Parts: sequence; C-alpha cells; structure tokens
Amino acid sequence: MSKKIARGSLCVLGMVCLTAQAAEPPTSLDKGEGRLDIIAWPGYIERGQTDKSYDWVTQFEKESGCQVNVKTAATSDEMVSLMAKGGYDLVTASGDASLRLIMGKRVQPIDTALIANWKSLDPRVEKGAWFNVNGKVYGTPYQWGPNLLMYNTKTFPTPPDSWSVVFVKQNLPDGKTNLGRVQAYDGPIYIADAALFVKATQPQLGISDPYQLTEAQYQAVLKVLRDQHALIHRYWHDTTVQMSDFKNEGVVASSAWPYQANGLKAEGQPIATVFPKEGVTGWADTTMLHSDAKHPVCAYKWMNWSLTPKVQGMSRPGLVRYRWYPRGAKPARCWGTKAARPMVTTNLPKSRSGKRR
Repeated sequence: MSKKIARGSLCVLGMVCLTAQAAEPPTSLDKGEGRLDIIAWPGYIERGQTDKSYDWVTQFEKESGCQVNVKTAATSDEMVSLMAKGGYDLVTASGDASLRLIMGKRVQPIDTALIANWKSLDPRVEKGAWFNVNGKVYGTPYQWGPNLLMYNTKTFPTPPDSWSVVFVKQNLPDGKTNLGRVQAYDGPIYIADAALFVKATQPQLGISDPYQLTEAQYQAVLKVLRDQHALIHRYWHDTTVQMSDFKNEGVVASSAWPYQANGLKAEGQPIATVFPKEGVTGWADTTMLHSDAKHPVCAYKWMNWSLTPKVQGMSRPGLVRYRWYPRGAKPARCWGTKAARPMVTTNLPKSRSGKRR
C-alpha cells in the first residue's frame, strides 16, 4: 500500500479516537448571559461603524440582550491560538482550522435542535466533513468561497487561463518576467493548489484528489512549490498586505479570495479574477462553540441569527464572499450589482474537506 499524504482525511479519521466529554448544551435559550465574545475574520461581523448600511449586530443585540465583542484574526493559525488561550465563545473557523479545533478539544458539539433556523439550511452542506465528526455537529456553516487567480488587467489584457503564470517562470503579456511579481498563499494548505496544477500538467502521476496524495505525487508537488519559490514576491496571509502589494509593490498575479478582489475593484484598481483551466480549491467557514464558552446561550442565539436571510444576504460589496443561503432566501437589498452577488444555491464547494485558509 502506498503511503498517503492526507491531511484533511487523516484529521477526520483521527477524530474517531476522541473520547473527551463534551460540555452539555443549554437546556433553554430564554435568557442570555448578556455578553458574547467572538473570534472572526475581518469583515465577518459588522455593526455599521464604517458604513451604517452594513450592520447585522445592532438588531441582534437589541433582540437578544447579548452585547457582541469581536476579536478579528487574520489567519487560521491565529484563530487556533486564540481558542487555545480561551476567553472566547465562538470562532468563525475555516476548514483548515475546524478539524484542528475539534481534535484539540477546543470546541464542543452543538445541539442543532436549539437552532430554529437549522431546518432551513441548504441540505447539501448539513453533513460537511469539516464540521461533522463521528455523528456530531461541531458548528453552524457561515460562509464559503473559491481560491481564485487574481490578476492585474493592465498586465493581462486577456485573462490568464492557467495557474502557470504563478508556478512557471515566464514573460507575461506586458513583456516583463513574472519574477518577483507573483504571490502564493502562506500555509501548508496551498499544497492542494499546487497539486491541482500538477494534476493537469503531469497526468501520468494519476492525481485524483489534491488533498490526498501518494508519496510520489506529493514529492512532485513539492518540487513545483520549490521551483516557484524564486518567483515569489511574498507568501501572503494578511489580506490587507496583499491588497497593498497589488496596488503599490508591482504584484500582478496571485491566488486570492473574493475578499481582496472585490475590495480592490471597489477602489477602482485594475483587478479581475478567473477560474484557471486546472481548477480551483475552496474554503468553508463554520461558527464553532468553545468547549469552555462562558456565554453559551448568547452563542446559540448568534448561531441561529447567523442563518437568518438578513444575515446570510448581507455583506458589504467590497467584502463579498459566498453564503449558505437558507432555502428560498434572497440577497438582502444591500447587495451591489448582480455580478457581485454570490450564487450559493448552484455553486457549492466540491472539496469534501472544506479545507482552506
């Protein structure tokens, strides 16, 4: 049997061995504790402080009596670290953090019967492997999205159709080399992106799942990543820094999330995105409850609130991601142009692991 490199799959299998006693869910949500502490990605939880049109916190606080306090985190590693320190009730964990949090016993299973809006959740995501383990549900799905190829339209008058522009040394359409003008994501999960490229360019290796590689496949992917190193301007993990690099540092192509692309386009920057022919990976975020949450009632109230059409349909155009629309829900009025709206009901992530970030 060949050795497998299966980060996401091994995490799931490893969960079978967990025997820790989970905290008991609240028996009633009638009275909240008055406070809620959440770790979240930037832009995920807004109360209208920068734009009054984008506020899905104020109404929740008035109706629930729970004062929301948000600690923003820029990476999955930071979220895992903060959850380990404790003092928080919820975290909007991405797929490459959610299983770590479950395995590390930092989060507890939830009782979906206490979440009235759970019944309206898109059925295609209810059993997502990134938050369902051993028949237990470890959170509420919140947002998802693809990992796109973001590029400068002045450098690429015609959209690039391949990830080769960031993996292979070459002259770009403007006649200049891509050396020092491209970026890559700063995290082990980026191996899957490289694996998609290798799958297409080295079909003899027989890669079928970019998240589960044989030793030979893994070594081939590592070679592509090592060769790419000389091209890299920066390995990014901070979205704000990457956006600045595209504006000020001459970066013209990179993997990115819809967040950066929409933000740059909203500023009038010459930016566009494309799904290269080799395909893309994706990510899925879950609101998870800390094992030692001090405000579990408020946490359950928030998880239910996060699945309402109002919250699922509301996001600043520059911060657009993809939402898990409840059945029959429509985007809220605050959505910008049709092109900026997510199409969750028809474009669910294909990765069974929900990994990313």
